[in-house]
Amino acid sequence: MHFAEERNAVIERGDHSTAAVGGSTVQNVELSIVMPCLNEAETLGVCIHKARRFLEEAGIVGEIVVADNGSTDDSRAIASALGVRTISVAARGYGAALLAGIAAAKGRYVIIGDADDSYDFTSLMPFLDRLRDGADLVMGNRFRGGIEPGAMPFLHRYLGNPLLTFLGRLFFGAKVGDFHCGLRGFQRQRMLALNLRTTGMEFASEMVVRAVLAGYAVAEVPTVLRKDGRSRPSHLRTWSDGWKHLRFLLMYSPNWLFLVPGIALIGLGVIGAALLLPGPFLIGPVSFDIHTFIVACIFILLGMQSITFGIVARRYGIRTGLIPASPRRTWMLETATLERLLIVALGIMVLGIGGVFWCVGLWASAGFGPLEYAVLVRGLMLSLTAIAASIQLALTAFLAGIMEIQIQRS
Repeated sequence: MHFAEERNAVIERGDHSTAAVGGSTVQNVELSIVMPCLNEAETLGVCIHKARRFLEEAGIVGEIVVADNGSTDDSRAIASALGVRTISVAARGYGAALLAGIAAAKGRYVIIGDADDSYDFTSLMPFLDRLRDGADLVMGNRFRGGIEPGAMPFLHRYLGNPLLTFLGRLFFGAKVGDFHCGLRGFQRQRMLALNLRTTGMEFASEMVVRAVLAGYAVAEVPTVLRKDGRSRPSHLRTWSDGWKHLRFLLMYSPNWLFLVPGIALIGLGVIGAALLLPGPFLIGPVSFDIHTFIVACIFILLGMQSITFGIVARRYGIRTGLIPASPRRTWMLETATLERLLIVALGIMVLGIGGVFWCVGLWASAGFGPLEYAVLVRGLMLSLTAIAASIQLALTAFLAGIMEIQIQRS
């Protein structure tokens, strides 16, 4: 079964069942505590006991849901013996387990946390308080709450998490200081409305990014991270999972992936070409000549390609709902129609062809014999660059048009 179908089936089953709380069944659950689980027999029982104690001491109508992701140890038996609801998730991955667990949860609010005893499930009240106050998503912040010795690998603490959090804040304006804390809470219906899709570790990034892009109210609470209680290595893989997070952040931000680098490349290329078109350019003892001029032309081509890719990516993202539309950007994209882009491409092409004819005329004036090499190459390179850029723009315009063709599905 495809994962989306599996998740929808979980939602449908969940809408007609009751929630287990302390061995009894109740309706109108306020809080669901969801724990993704893959071979966590060493620590799952401790986490369940702590979560249950929190619910009982706080007097909260709640439930505990274990989203089992194919455990081969005694995890399922432990959950069953402790009387908590267990959801079997066939699709492998951290995100897949959480998506199924969230879909099956009955609570108005959901708090998710790893079942490795690295988070204290008896200290969830700050999360619930923020949710009750109206926050849509409440993130734990381990850097504000404290990281105990040995709880987080060196690279994760001083490189991976800070870098990815910085990029998340830069790309999306997310006012979050710890993008990847595994302890977080949210309003269930609001989170389901985002239609989250990733099934791996990058799910942690997707939840924050999609919530911020949707304009959700996001809050933070300090969270202590303790050394987990497992004797086996963590499921997290430093480089592969870090790359998944970085890849996701880049793909959800066409501006930073395509437009900003493209504008920078074109800017550098145009400035370089303008300075070097008359001849060599000197800065002290350093001379920039034809070779640098060629590099400038290549920068212009790369910049044009990057910007056109950004236009296509943003149009596609808005059309599919992956990227929210804004009035200013929507107006700009609607202005960049196929016909208008083709007109711009034609104008650039005319300039490029005109430059080629100028070069041929210059050669003809010399009787098609030897002439000043540097002058001809500069003019020819710039003209060919304009022609190539116009072709790139025209092809991209048609590609964008093809992607926007409306297909009637029966």
